[in-house]
Amino acid sequence: MVRSLITRGDYSVMRRANNWEAPRWVRVYVRSATFVGDGWLWYAMGLAILLFGGEPRFQALGAAGLSAVLSIALFVLLKRMTGRRRPCQIAPHCWATLLPPDRFSFPSGHTMTAFAVAIPLALFYPTLMIGLFFCALSIAMSRILLGMHFLSDVLAGALIGTALGYLAYFAFV
Repeated sequence: MVRSLITRGDYSVMRRANNWEAPRWVRVYVRSATFVGDGWLWYAMGLAILLFGGEPRFQALGAAGLSAVLSIALFVLLKRMTGRRRPCQIAPHCWATLLPPDRFSFPSGHTMTAFAVAIPLALFYPTLMIGLFFCALSIAMSRILLGMHFLSDVLAGALIGTALGYLAYFAFV
């Protein structure tokens, strides 16, 4: 019952996202968000923290790095276990032409890693919290709008990534 309710909701969001003729600025924005979610943003953020992060920089980078590694290992395992197909494999997207990084949808690895990195960095550097969460949420939203993931994939990725981020933070404080 719950699974069918989630699936119906996922397919409804998928149809809307895949058929939405988004304005050009939205298309550029979501492609950019997914691109930085490939890791570029986090590498740049890590370098900036290493150079300007003050006393907690090594703890912060350790926690974010541990959380990211755990996130990647876990989402690879979960994707193989669940084998859920991606929305773009089920129904064509009207404008997105990106190729998925792998065959499986659940959970969203981009989202999981974004939250896994953003959480410990936000806890070590509260002044960066709004920017970090904006980036993580942008990456998550982009995965849905590009037809790469279902809403439940992204929500699960955000929850798991958040949990990993908190665990890594507490391991380093």
